[in-house]
Amino acid sequence: MSIPWQRYADDHARTVDTMTAALLFACFLFGSEINFPQVKQPDSVGPTIALASAACGSLFWQRTHPRTVVMVTAVCTAVASALGMLLTPLLMAPLMLALYRLAVHTDRRAARFAFLVALALLITTAYLADPVDHPWPMTTLGPAAWLLLPVATGNAVRLRGAYVEAVQARAEYAERSREEEARHRVAEERMRIARELHDVVAHHLALANAQAGTAAHLSRTHPDQVHRILTELAGTTSAALRETKATVGLLRQRDDPDAPLAPSPGIAQLDELTASFEAAGLPVRVDTEGVPRPLSPGVDLTAYRIVQEALTNVTKHAAARTAYVRLGYATDHVTITVTDDGTSTASAEPGRGFGLIGMRERARSMGGALRAGHRVEGGFEVTTRLPLYPIAPDPEERNP
Repeated sequence: MSIPWQRYADDHARTVDTMTAALLFACFLFGSEINFPQVKQPDSVGPTIALASAACGSLFWQRTHPRTVVMVTAVCTAVASALGMLLTPLLMAPLMLALYRLAVHTDRRAARFAFLVALALLITTAYLADPVDHPWPMTTLGPAAWLLLPVATGNAVRLRGAYVEAVQARAEYAERSREEEARHRVAEERMRIARELHDVVAHHLALANAQAGTAAHLSRTHPDQVHRILTELAGTTSAALRETKATVGLLRQRDDPDAPLAPSPGIAQLDELTASFEAAGLPVRVDTEGVPRPLSPGVDLTAYRIVQEALTNVTKHAAARTAYVRLGYATDHVTITVTDDGTSTASAEPGRGFGLIGMRERARSMGGALRAGHRVEGGFEVTTRLPLYPIAPDPEERNP
């Protein structure tokens, strides 16, 4: 946020330059009259006015040609010293302002060089051409101190401005990064919820469709079994509503007291999952190789959803008599393979449909990989490999 007078100076640069030149013109004339009491002031009114006009008039170009203005004001000040005038801050005011502007708008090296050149010019002129022979401290130490002040101040102002700009740039970059990260997280959350909804809806609708078709077929030949199938159909639709509600609940606010708290499914519910498919007419055989190991929550949910979607695809797209699920546990990963002995339709080709896309995205999100395709001996196979993330042991188990 800029200060009001800074905004006024930026909006009325010509007016500010004119007022500054007029004020420094008066300072130059007043400073030319200051001298030691015993020193006789030379009669140089005309040259003094000319030098003041040249020095202060050059200040109108200080914004565009700062180096040239420094040289003009330094020469005018040196000529005034050669006329016998004492190098006071008032007499050097135009040169001091020019050095300040140069330090603000250029780098430190340029400001230092201009300072040394101007100081050398004043000292040399006072040493060689001073008609009244002023004391050497007044012609060396005094000008050095007064000219060093605007150079140091200008450098400090320039560095502070550069620091403020750097801070603002970092703040803008951090804000853009936060917005991009927020958009990325929202997109990831939308994709995750979309996968959950697809898996839940597709799975239960496929089971409901299979159960309804079976009930319609058996209603003519085995009406005594229709009641059992319809009961299972009601359970399937109830489970679909319950899981859909839980998934949609993810869209609620974090502090919503009505948000569902049901645990996510995992491999432990695999028997219930296969039983639901068997009730729909698809026998599922589950085999386990290796020593079962605990899975992290993310891997556990991913494994369950992949098996669920693969069996759903078998129900929808393959005329299979049996499906097979094999869990292979190794030291650092688990391999899940789902196969069937049916004939897949075109919609089940690898890489097509949201089911296979969702399974691949789930596997990649856990650092795993998934392959899907037809088997040479017939049927379709889905194989995924997921890493086994370590789980800290229970303290009670370590200290029985």
